[in-house]
Amino acid sequence: RKGSPFLNTAQAAHYLGLSPRRLEEMREEGSGPTYRKHGSAVRYHIKDLDAWSETSKRSSTRQPRPPEKGA
Repeated sequence: RKGSPFLNTAQAAHYLGLSPRRLEEMREEGSGPTYRKHGSAVRYHIKDLDAWSETSKRSSTRQPRPPEKGA
């Protein structure tokens, strides 16, 4: 759908520079971006992808990773 802010898994993975499989694994682990279920379809809102990406910002390779959700 042209102009929709909702992306499927393949589109969201491309947007983030990840493989679709890795994004699926992160969804299963609870460590990926927030997603929504529209019926049986998984959809990611672009704003949620951007917000999740913001949590991954680092200024050094020595900077610790933030704790994962539920940890």
